[in-house]
Amino acid sequence: MRKAKEKKQVFQIICPCCKSILWTDPVNKEVIQFEKKGGKKKESLEELLQKEKKKKGEFERKFEATAELEKKKKKRAEEGFKKALTEFEKED
Repeated sequence: MRKAKEKKQVFQIICPCCKSILWTDPVNKEVIQFEKKGGKKKESLEELLQKEKKKKGEFERKFEATAELEKKKKKRAEEGFKKALTEFEKED
């Protein structure tokens, strides 16, 4: 009698990623049925191209900002080296 009850129990599991629903049989440990849910919205080619252009622009902007920061660091290091060199020469 217990086996008959167990066979009728089916677990419903919702995937946290894609929100699909799976019905599983606990006795056989198999998926009995599944139902796909929405998932990602498909974008048009134009939307994808615009998104990629935006990413490229952001990348270029960040690259330029990083290059400028490196130039400033190099300039400060050179100034510090020159200052230390002149102080060293004054001590002699």
